[in-house]
Amino acid sequence: MNNAFYISGEQRAAKVNDLFAAIARRYDLLNDLQSFGLHRRWKRRVVELAAVKSGDRALDLCCGTGDLAFALAQRGAEVTGLDFSKAMLEVAKARSQKSEVRSRKQNPNSGFRSPAFCQGDARQIPFPDASFDIVTVGYGLRNLASWEAGLAEMRRVARPGARLVALDFGKPPNALWRAIYFTHLRCSVPLIGRLFCGNADAYAYILESLKHYPAQQAVAEKMRELKLTNVRVINLLGGAMAIHYGEKR
Repeated sequence: MNNAFYISGEQRAAKVNDLFAAIARRYDLLNDLQSFGLHRRWKRRVVELAAVKSGDRALDLCCGTGDLAFALAQRGAEVTGLDFSKAMLEVAKARSQKSEVRSRKQNPNSGFRSPAFCQGDARQIPFPDASFDIVTVGYGLRNLASWEAGLAEMRRVARPGARLVALDFGKPPNALWRAIYFTHLRCSVPLIGRLFCGNADAYAYILESLKHYPAQQAVAEKMRELKLTNVRVINLLGGAMAIHYGEKR
């Protein structure tokens, strides 16, 4: 059965935009439910790999409601979050306002700078070459009409020595675990979407998009093709999730 939110080619961006407009308000809750809260641990790992240094500029692509952007900012980076979805950015900006108020109350002299959020296409990033020390993307490459173009743009806007880190769904190498995991994505996750968001297709989309995403090794090979160094694949939960890491020469 075809998924209402998945289509290949250039029309894909519009469908993905419709998807996130439908789930933006419940996105964070549903992430907790479908991953049993583990996504927070995986995102902390991304931020650790980003190795924020004082004065670093960071770009978080497909930033969604801002989890990675806020975490990078808490480490001291000057962060820009970019997303295609206006609905998701509205949630991120609302969180940003609350975060600044909370930070001032807890420590007026903390110097915490909330991320700046802007709308844009990860395949055509609206920043000059060599602009950022850190470029991250969480659950975003899989949603692009061309994940290869997204990786190439990440490299373009990265400064020499920059860290590039991508987190996304993976394909477990163990056949039995892969079958169990895909069954969870096919049955349990859409049910959660129907119960808490009123939209099963929005979460059935995850498996449909993953079928067309090369996941671990092909993404790593593309990073090497782009002349990134120290390329690593970090499998999480037996390969159900994966972090890709690379550095610009």
